[in-house]
Amino acid sequence: MNISFLYDFIVFFSRLAYGVMLISKDSHAMLMILLALQERAPINFKLIAMNLDQKQPGFPADILPAYFEKLGIDYRIVEADTYSIVKEKIPEGKTTCSLCSRLRRGVIYTTAKELGANKIALGHHRDDIVETLFLNLFFGAKLKAMPPKLATNDKQNIVIRPLAYCSEKDIASYARQMEFPIIPCDLCGSQENLQRQKVKEMLQGWEREQPGRINNIFRAITNVEPSHLADTNLYDFKNLSQAKAEDEDPLFGDIANEGAALSLISAEGSKIEFVRNK
Repeated sequence: MNISFLYDFIVFFSRLAYGVMLISKDSHAMLMILLALQERAPINFKLIAMNLDQKQPGFPADILPAYFEKLGIDYRIVEADTYSIVKEKIPEGKTTCSLCSRLRRGVIYTTAKELGANKIALGHHRDDIVETLFLNLFFGAKLKAMPPKLATNDKQNIVIRPLAYCSEKDIASYARQMEFPIIPCDLCGSQENLQRQKVKEMLQGWEREQPGRINNIFRAITNVEPSHLADTNLYDFKNLSQAKAEDEDPLFGDIANEGAALSLISAEGSKIEFVRNK
């Protein structure tokens, strides 16, 4: 956990809404981190825990209020029947996630405004971000993930993801030790063959073959070279006449400033010759 990064997230907060749909292991872990930070950090911010009751059949409405009361924290239970809307609009067997997430987001943003919160904390972790990268790559033809921090479209709020640098494995281990009251989602959890689940299984397979691969992919998201992609909105290829020094690749495997591996010795007629340097 990059604590200095969390400080940068929260500094100058006046009110922070911790927004979730249902309390998952990720949201519980984030709440504990924010509560610890609120107590110990040399910054002041108000934290309001928020749970969205989507009116799913059988939802245990008493669990979370009792849990929040036990923690002694300020909270809001927001009731919005997004469940019936999703079931009505999405045909049986089709993925509900897209519509459900848009409805949730609208409710959370509206609630944050009502509360006067200027930050919304969400529980997405590193693995969520990497999975989103591949979902957008495979199905949206975009190199796009979820940033640790972004402004909402109306510029009224900043969304932060304090768990952005945490692996799902570490969060799951922590949740087991803490024995959080986790409530599953009947919409997402009841769907088979979700593309996100397939991407998750793909990444987990890669991780088993080569441990550290998921983290390397995440690190790549933080280390982008626009000049080596093909997006003309990010890099001016049209007016490119000479490469900048920072855009060039090491010549002939020149690494660690050890000098070029090959040298040009002859360029006569139809023959051009390089020799290996000693």
